[in-house]
Amino acid sequence: MAISANTAPLLTSHKQANKGPTIDDTIENYIGTTGVMQLFKAILLAFAWAFDAQQVFISVFTDAEPQWHCTGASPTCSPAAPPASPCALPAGAWAWDRAADTTVVSEWALKCAGPAVVSLPASAFFAGCLAGGFLLTTLADSLLGRRKMLLTSLVSMSVAGVLTAFAPNVWAYAALRFVSGFGRSMVGTCTLVLSTELVGKRWRDTVSVAGFFFFTVGFLSLPALGYAFREDSWRNMYLWTSVPSLCYSFLLFFLAQESPRWLLVRGRKQDAMDTLQQIAALNGNSITSSFSMLHACTMNVDGSEDAGARGGAFATMREMWERPWALRRLAAIMTTSFGVGLVYYGMPLNVGSLGTNLYLSVTYNALAELPSSILSLAFIGKVNRRTTVIALTAAAGVFSLMCVAIPEGSAARMASELLSFFATITAFNLILIYSIELFPTSVRNSAVGLVRQALVLGGVAAPVLVALGRERSFWSFGVFGLCIGCLGLFAACLPETKGRSMSDTMEEEEDKQAAAAVTTCTGGATDIATKDNSDAV
Repeated sequence: MAISANTAPLLTSHKQANKGPTIDDTIENYIGTTGVMQLFKAILLAFAWAFDAQQVFISVFTDAEPQWHCTGASPTCSPAAPPASPCALPAGAWAWDRAADTTVVSEWALKCAGPAVVSLPASAFFAGCLAGGFLLTTLADSLLGRRKMLLTSLVSMSVAGVLTAFAPNVWAYAALRFVSGFGRSMVGTCTLVLSTELVGKRWRDTVSVAGFFFFTVGFLSLPALGYAFREDSWRNMYLWTSVPSLCYSFLLFFLAQESPRWLLVRGRKQDAMDTLQQIAALNGNSITSSFSMLHACTMNVDGSEDAGARGGAFATMREMWERPWALRRLAAIMTTSFGVGLVYYGMPLNVGSLGTNLYLSVTYNALAELPSSILSLAFIGKVNRRTTVIALTAAAGVFSLMCVAIPEGSAARMASELLSFFATITAFNLILIYSIELFPTSVRNSAVGLVRQALVLGGVAAPVLVALGRERSFWSFGVFGLCIGCLGLFAACLPETKGRSMSDTMEEEEDKQAAAAVTTCTGGATDIATKDNSDAV
């Protein structure tokens, strides 16, 4: 007997009919296509990544160890054959090549204080990033929302940066760097999530990649500032990066809007209507119809049992923990992210300077990210996320392992290092976009925040391997290659999200999984039914 082609989808189609409009459909129905001003605001939000990059890499210049020379005042220090370190020399026998206040190392005489003290400010910054990521990541999904969390993070990072310029000693400096890292931890996450939720489906990939471009811009600005203030105090670097960031925060206070998706998930219908009216006005439209579709959509969200839309600050974490599929996704992408972060932060440290000039070296490192951003923008809408992540991490692993076998100092080894770093950067960018698509609105900011913390955690482990690799390259390049190559395979456990609409609640995501499973199971039956019907005709 022929199987009817309509038999299998009946249950799912009936369920969809009762479910009502999705938030995605509702928003685009009211605001129309993304207009120029709406896109401008989303890109303005993405500019926050530039200030984020400045705070991440500013210590390359402020905490640098300057050159020194023998003064000839003591026979123990000869200008013709200076010792490797000035720590055992008497006072007056040596001097810095530049003024003592050009870096914190020379101003506070940290060169001979030991590596633990010298690295303390940078370690404190990344410790603050980890602490802030784990403690603040759920607030953008629960209590504060994307906009308030972004503004809070930017202001705290900027104020801490301004205060850092007046630090009296290394201990106060390290404490303020911790505060700056704590605030900075949510800047990139909130910016990425909010900017993509403010535009239509067509422009989400473009807005996502815009953040990566601005990160490169912020990175490139540091060698320019460092060169401009090369003879001045390191404190100027913090003032010239933190004050503009603070002004930018005030600009966002008046221009940035809350995500209408988040407002609807939280049941704040009036705020959502006001925001949609503002966005429609930006696009040159006005909403004259009733908000009946919006009410139906909100009733549907309110009728779900989504704990992320109600409950305390950690409700989103409980929501993911209680659902095995969400926990599996989070564990898989965080594991992959750890391997990517290990190489992303470790490879530049292990490559060393690409030239003898510090400013040119940082510029080359920053420019390495530019082609990755361009490729991400060109192909993000065309490539499969899962397959591409696996391919990129495998390529990064192979090129990193090649560095172990290639002799040191050769051009081939440098080329392998750069190719490994390039593949890692591209994987880094794609993973952040992938994580947005994997999780619904109700828990999205929390999930993306945890993914970013896994990346940072890889960065914390990288310097240890770099130090070990100075004696034997396998402990740096070899371990880098094995980790990113093997951990990248965990992406195979994730579902493909290319071209799929974003979910808003956990229940909606589960419905999509069920519908996909039904389609997979009944696809063969539908083909048989079609063949039987055609034969009967």
